[in-house]
Amino acid sequence: MLQFSIQRVKKLQALRPQILAFGSSRFSTATEPSSRHGQPPRVPNLIGGAFIDSKSSSFIDVINPATQQVVSQVPLTTNEEFKAAVHAAKKAFPSWRNTPVTTRQRIMFKLQQLIRRDIDKLAVNITTEQGKTLKDAQGDVFRGLEVVEHSCGMATLQMGEYVSNVSSGIDTYSVREPLGVCAGICPFNFPAMIPLWMFPVAVTCGNTFVLKPSEKDPGASIMLAELAMEAGLPDGVLNIVHGTNDIVNAICDDDDIRAVSFVGSNTAGMHIYSRASAKGKRVQSNMGAKNHAIVLSDASVDATLNALVAAGFGAAGQRCMALSTVVFVGGSKSWEEKLLEQAQSLKVDCGTNPDADLGPVISKKAKERICDLIQSGVSDGARLVLDGRNIVVPGYEHGNFIGPTILADVKPEMECYKEEIFGPVLLCMQANSFEEALDIVNKNKYGNGASIFTTSGAAARKFLTEIEAGQVGINVPIPVPLPFFSFTGSKASFAGDLNFYGKAGVNFYTQIKTVTQQWKDLPSGSGVSLAMPTSQK
Repeated sequence: MLQFSIQRVKKLQALRPQILAFGSSRFSTATEPSSRHGQPPRVPNLIGGAFIDSKSSSFIDVINPATQQVVSQVPLTTNEEFKAAVHAAKKAFPSWRNTPVTTRQRIMFKLQQLIRRDIDKLAVNITTEQGKTLKDAQGDVFRGLEVVEHSCGMATLQMGEYVSNVSSGIDTYSVREPLGVCAGICPFNFPAMIPLWMFPVAVTCGNTFVLKPSEKDPGASIMLAELAMEAGLPDGVLNIVHGTNDIVNAICDDDDIRAVSFVGSNTAGMHIYSRASAKGKRVQSNMGAKNHAIVLSDASVDATLNALVAAGFGAAGQRCMALSTVVFVGGSKSWEEKLLEQAQSLKVDCGTNPDADLGPVISKKAKERICDLIQSGVSDGARLVLDGRNIVVPGYEHGNFIGPTILADVKPEMECYKEEIFGPVLLCMQANSFEEALDIVNKNKYGNGASIFTTSGAAARKFLTEIEAGQVGINVPIPVPLPFFSFTGSKASFAGDLNFYGKAGVNFYTQIKTVTQQWKDLPSGSGVSLAMPTSQK
C-alpha cells in the first residue's frame, strides 16, 4: 500500500474543517464556514460540459461527520435536469466513440497527472465530507488513480481477435465496441476511488457517462470531473447528477442508458440489479460483505496482530473489504489480550489530525445502527472485550465517533454476525479445527473476501482451494486486487456477470462485434447453393 511521507501529512496539519477553501477548485465543497457566505454553497450538476445550479427546491445537507458543520448542500436533481444530462451524454457519444483510442488514452494520461497534482486537495475534501483520516483519504484517491493509469493502456485492453482463412478465402475477426451511455451510482465510503473505478474505464472504452455520487459526500466527484475536463474530456462525455431514490430509479428506467455500475448496500444493490436488468441493461452491482480471517496457531503473531487491527479498524470499519470477523483455530484468549492492547493504543480523532488512526463514521444514523448491533451482540451472549461506544473526542464532542470495539465468543446465529456492521467492530469466533473454521466462513452468505494467517503452505493451499470467497488473502488482510486484475466479489456480495475494472471491467463496458469477410473472385456459373455454409471446401 502507498506510504505517504510525514512531511506531506504535516503540511496539511494546519488545515481544519473550519478553514478549507481551495483556489483551484471552484466547486469544491470543502469551503469556508457557511456563516461567512450566509448559506452553505450548493453543489452543481454537470450537464454537457457546464456546471449548472439545480432548479430543484429540495436539497440535502452535506455534513462534516466530525463537527456536524453543514459544508454544502446537494440538490435532488430534477427529472428535467436528469433527462438533459442523459441527452448530453447521448449527443456526445457518436463523436466520442469515433475519437481515436490513442487520443482517449492521452486524456487519461493527463487526468492521472492532474490527480497527482491535486491529491492533497482531494484528500482534504474527502476528510471534510466523509471523515476518514487524511492518510486514508490519500489512499482512497491513489487506489482510484491506479485504475486511471490502467485505462491509459486501453488500446491493448480493447483488442479484438483475428483468424484468417477460416474457410477458403474467408477471414473472421472480432472487435470490442462501446455500448453508448453508461451510468454509475456511488457509495459514501470511497468518494474518489469508486467514481474512478467507473468513468475512466467507461469513457476510455468510448462510452459517455452519467455519474451519481453519494449525496453524503459529492465533492470529490465534482473535483474529479473538473480535472477530467481540464485534461481534455469533451463536453457531454461525463455528466453528474445528484439525488436519492428517484434519481436512482430514473437511471434504472431510462431507455438511453445501456449499463449501470453500482457499489453500496445489498438492499439498494439488489433493487438496482433487478430494476435495471428488467429494462435490458447490463448491471454490475458490488454489495455488502462479511469478510473473515482464519488464524491458525502457527501464524506469525506480530504480523497477524498488525494485519487484524489495521484491516478491522481502518477507515472506522467503513470498507466493503474491512476484515470484520476473525475465526481463531484452537482458542482465542491469548490473541484477544494482544488485540486489546493494540486496539487501545489507536487514536480516535478528527481525520485532519495527522496523528489520528481512525476518524468518525459517516452519520448519526450510522453510529446509532453500529451501537445497536454491538448491544445486540452483548444481549445475545457475546463477550465485550473492548467497548468504543462512549468515546468522546475533545474539541469534537458532537462528532460521530466510535472507538475500536471487540466482541468475543460470537456465534453464527447472532445478529451482529449476520449483519454487515460497517463500523470499527471486530468479531472474534473460535473453531476447534481448520475444517470447522472453513465451514463457518463458507456458510456465510457473503463472498467478497477471506484471508488466512499461517506459516503452513499446505494449509494455505487447502484454504485457497476450498474457500468460497471471490478474493482470497494469504497472510494479506485486505486482498483487493490491483487494476490489471478485477475486483471479484461473489455470492451475495455481487450481482451481475462482469466485475469491476481489469479485463472484466473492459468487457462490461464494451460489446463484441464479429465480422466474417470474403474477398475472392467466384467462378462464373457456379450456381446458388442453399446448403448450410461450412468451413469445408
